[in-house]
Amino acid sequence: MADDRIVFFFDIDNCLYPRSYKIHDIMAKLIDDYFMEKLSLNFEEASELHQRYYKDYGLAIEGLVRHHEIDPLEYNSKVDDALPIAEVIKPDPKLRKFLESIDKSKVKLWLFTNAYKTHASRVVKALQVEDLFEGVTFCDYAEEILICKPKPEMFERAMKMAGVSSKDKCYFIDDSFINIKAAKEFGWKKTIQYLDPLDKTPPTLAGHYELRDFEEIKGFAPEIFKE
Repeated sequence: MADDRIVFFFDIDNCLYPRSYKIHDIMAKLIDDYFMEKLSLNFEEASELHQRYYKDYGLAIEGLVRHHEIDPLEYNSKVDDALPIAEVIKPDPKLRKFLESIDKSKVKLWLFTNAYKTHASRVVKALQVEDLFEGVTFCDYAEEILICKPKPEMFERAMKMAGVSSKDKCYFIDDSFINIKAAKEFGWKKTIQYLDPLDKTPPTLAGHYELRDFEEIKGFAPEIFKE
């Protein structure tokens, strides 16, 4: 029997957990340290190049692989896997209750991240929600050419991995303006930018909706929840 459920894709970092945990800040320092060590740069040079690659490619690591022949799996071990996830991210009962309110007979919950699979696993395990997701699409650092959001190929990969063929059955939430904008342009049905409580409201809407609390999803996607 074909699985014709809606697939709800959830970004992970600064989306499933708040920016106030400062995971991004810790990661940025680890990335800068890696740039300094591997490319023999000072802090200012490393930080500037890190930000340029992030802006140009969506991931600092892609610039490293493209231009400096860096081993992405070594990078992952020194950056993402070096993050103190278990010490910083704690179980989130409110998030779990929200995810459990979604009707799994109608909806498949799927993780969608530009991080590597080990990072995704560590975060959802720390939040204690790993059992509620049916799979994960991640940036595969083992590949020769890295594919990540906001590239159309990454959205295609996510659909293939999640087993969904219709873009009308794809819902997506992410904190990134460019990722949500790309998903909407790709044709996904409902695209939602998550705004941290401290974020300013963007001057233009990235996707179809924006919110600051997951509970707001019930207002514009009531069809996915239990009665």
